[in-house]
Amino acid sequence: MALKKFDSLNVIPLVDIMLVLLAIVLTTATLVEKKLIPVNLPKAKGAKESLQYKNITLTITKSGKVYLENKETSLNNLEAQLKNFDKNSTFLINCNANASFMSFIKVLDTLKSNNFHNISIVTKEDG
Repeated sequence: MALKKFDSLNVIPLVDIMLVLLAIVLTTATLVEKKLIPVNLPKAKGAKESLQYKNITLTITKSGKVYLENKETSLNNLEAQLKNFDKNSTFLINCNANASFMSFIKVLDTLKSNNFHNISIVTKEDG
């Protein structure tokens, strides 16, 4: 039996290995990003503590009552209470489907006039 001369290198197995390694790196990076993998970060004097902005819940009932963090408030009080929150906070608006549209607009307008721009409207899946 004669030996065959090697004229080329088969790169398909190499590509397969590289794709598997890429998948492992991307999966690991995603887990580290979401802090699912505990990482002990080094300490430095110049490091600043990262600000964690929490979600603030605003609820509008069918009758038009407004609740800020599960405490009833009026639109006038809402504006005063908004001064206690950071401008980068996220507001989640839970509005009853049968609530007055004007109530919703007044709450939204109050948030916008106080320079809050991270606003989300909570809905449920239609199914």
